[in-house]
Amino acid sequence: MIHVFTYHNDHYVYDTGSGSLHACDERTAKYLSGEPIELTDDELKDILGLKEAGLLGAPETSARPIKSNEVKALCLHICHDCNLRCKYCFADEGAYHAAREMMSLETAKAAIDFLLKESGKRKVLEVDFFGGEPLMNLGVVKETVYYAKAEAAKLGKKFLFTTTTNALLLDDETIKFFNEEMENVVLSIDGRKEVNDAVRQTVNGKGSFDIVIEKIRKFVRARGDKHYYVRGTFTAKNLDFSKDVLFLADQGFDSLSVEPVVTEIPDLQIREEHLPQIEREYEVLCDEFIRREEEGRGFNFFHFNVDLEGGPCLEKRVSACGAGNEYFSVVPSGDIYPCHQFAGDPKWRMGNVFDGTLDPAIRAQFAESCLFTRKKCESCFAKFICSGGCSANNYHFNGDINEPYEITCAMMKKRIECAMRVLAMRKIKEK
Repeated sequence: MIHVFTYHNDHYVYDTGSGSLHACDERTAKYLSGEPIELTDDELKDILGLKEAGLLGAPETSARPIKSNEVKALCLHICHDCNLRCKYCFADEGAYHAAREMMSLETAKAAIDFLLKESGKRKVLEVDFFGGEPLMNLGVVKETVYYAKAEAAKLGKKFLFTTTTNALLLDDETIKFFNEEMENVVLSIDGRKEVNDAVRQTVNGKGSFDIVIEKIRKFVRARGDKHYYVRGTFTAKNLDFSKDVLFLADQGFDSLSVEPVVTEIPDLQIREEHLPQIEREYEVLCDEFIRREEEGRGFNFFHFNVDLEGGPCLEKRVSACGAGNEYFSVVPSGDIYPCHQFAGDPKWRMGNVFDGTLDPAIRAQFAESCLFTRKKCESCFAKFICSGGCSANNYHFNGDINEPYEITCAMMKKRIECAMRVLAMRKIKEK
């Protein structure tokens, strides 16, 4: 399959079979789009050359991924409570539609033991401390890290830790701990003060921006070259979200992710009529992203990271994220779910870390799920990059983990075209 698209006045062809991206002129773009254009012999020769080299019209893989039964990662819901009451929170403002509670150290240790036992021959394991707000249970986070490292060392294994935090409780001691122990830290803020404070409010109804902005600045200054993301969410109330991305970049945050909200709250939900504006906004952001990079003040924006040459192997792209099969979520009771977005739904409870069980039927459902079980993806150019979307979003909006949520699909396709534009402009600069 080939995908032809135009960005401003430039024309591109992406070949899904080979993963190759080509710039072309308007005539070639029209011809490859199926328009009745009569090309010259030289133009046809160029196209034929790409086909013979396997870079255009290449066959697509149809091999099913071989998924491992070795568990590689856990998301530990270290705290089912939060000191914010974000209006769009999928986790019921931290409570996950249940009692507000903390994970005990006993449960956290049992989760680590479960992961080590089920990890098989894997040498590198991952744990994400999640909430609610993990820093409300920081003592258990610390003790869990120390316990996991000690137990892994006995088996010749290693842990990589991540924490996602709203930064309200971030202080010097915690920054030091994060910089010593966390492979990655995700800090949440939605951008401009008026945007952030409209939805990210404290328990007393006040905006959180003024409290967290300097704490995040301080953390980023201390982080050095270690991994972090400053992550925001945009909603129907700030469809001009490029301004929020650029605002965050202007604060000195050079690793950013601003995601579309996934909610059914009427005044926040992204709907089909918003898509044209959102697509234009991604182009605005892409143009400024490229301009800043050329000026030597670039930043990393998660959704413009597409590596067509050395990115994830094809097997991984076909397999998708691994939720429910290689990756699981553990709540304070020790119950196990396919991922954090399924947590609390009794239909998706898979077992408990204390008895080490995993529901074989649910696990088989996720193990079977892949790009090729998502039939709507067959004719989509983005399929080997997107992998069929988020299983949780698919289920929550369509009732089926294999039924892609089309609003997200549309945004993903536009982001991928923008990411390809970034790649093309970098190639031009290299010449």
